[in-house]
Amino acid sequence: MTIPFNKPYMTGKELENIAKAHAKGHLAGDGMFTRQCQEWLEERTGTHKALVMHSCTAALEVAAILANIGPGDEVIMPSYTFVSTANAFVLRGATPVFVDVRSDTLNIDERLIEEAITERTKAIVPVHYAGVGCDMEAVMSIADKHGLLVIEDAAQGIMASYKQRPLGSIGHLGALSFHETKNIISGEGGALLINDPVYAERAEIIREKGTNRSKFFRGEVDKYTWVDIGSSYLPSELVAAFLMAQMDEADSITTRRLEIWQYYHEHFSALEVSGKLRRPIIPPDCLHNAHMYYILLPNQSARVRLIDNLKTRNIHSVFHYIPLHTSPMGQKVGKAVGVFTVTDDLSERLLRLPLWLGNEYATEVVDAVKEVL
Repeated sequence: MTIPFNKPYMTGKELENIAKAHAKGHLAGDGMFTRQCQEWLEERTGTHKALVMHSCTAALEVAAILANIGPGDEVIMPSYTFVSTANAFVLRGATPVFVDVRSDTLNIDERLIEEAITERTKAIVPVHYAGVGCDMEAVMSIADKHGLLVIEDAAQGIMASYKQRPLGSIGHLGALSFHETKNIISGEGGALLINDPVYAERAEIIREKGTNRSKFFRGEVDKYTWVDIGSSYLPSELVAAFLMAQMDEADSITTRRLEIWQYYHEHFSALEVSGKLRRPIIPPDCLHNAHMYYILLPNQSARVRLIDNLKTRNIHSVFHYIPLHTSPMGQKVGKAVGVFTVTDDLSERLLRLPLWLGNEYATEVVDAVKEVL
């Protein structure tokens, strides 16, 4: 039996919902299920308006347009993140400004943000790594002081919170992911959370190819036309139907993932005490969602040995991001501020373990890690 790193979870209602969408005859975006997903997000996060999109990447791109990001602008973000965090702004002609992360959460080090601010800075993009919230109180305070926008990359943050506020709902804008590797999935998918009402109307227009089509369908205008820049960021109704089935089970999915996460955490305690690995650290202000369970090995060679040994046991474990400030494109279009002691170090030692619902093999994973280490 091979234990994959990820296995998409099905609630059992996805195909039923898709059949309903098919029977209704509306397969393009913004049908009944799309509206239900958006209402669910608004209720669960408290955001002013939620717009479901075909990916979190799309949500970040719309956020960049809403923020009027353009050539010459700078956007501050951690180097330890997925390429979409930077690409959304590079596509608008801006420069991603990379800073180091904290050693405890691997989130952006809020103490380094002000050093990276210049007269060209337009926004800060905190990334909630592993569904553990950044210090959003500090980030928002810095943004307010300097008149900057905060766009939360909460791709991994659904059902997680910081000081009892859902991730993605704290900054001016937030982006969520429903990719098949996330907790709540639709294969590919995402959402933009619009927390500042000033952006709501334009976000609808950008999402609908730059037209006021949504106003037309609400009866607010007698015809719709091209009024702004935009693109096709809607998911199909089939994707939304799948996603709604997942949202209906979001609480139980999160609870069950947390049980697996906690099993790992408890059984790796002794290995941490003996210095064989370091476990994730969850600050008291954060309620995480068990998006992933990672361990930090003593060095890169120890990680390679563990990956190879687990592979011989048919257990698939993976490392994570190559820091953007070291990537070819990051060096070409980005700007690195300060040193990256933590990012460079931890990115070489981090290893993610299988965590998916139905993973009755957590015991096998733990036993194998213990045996190897």
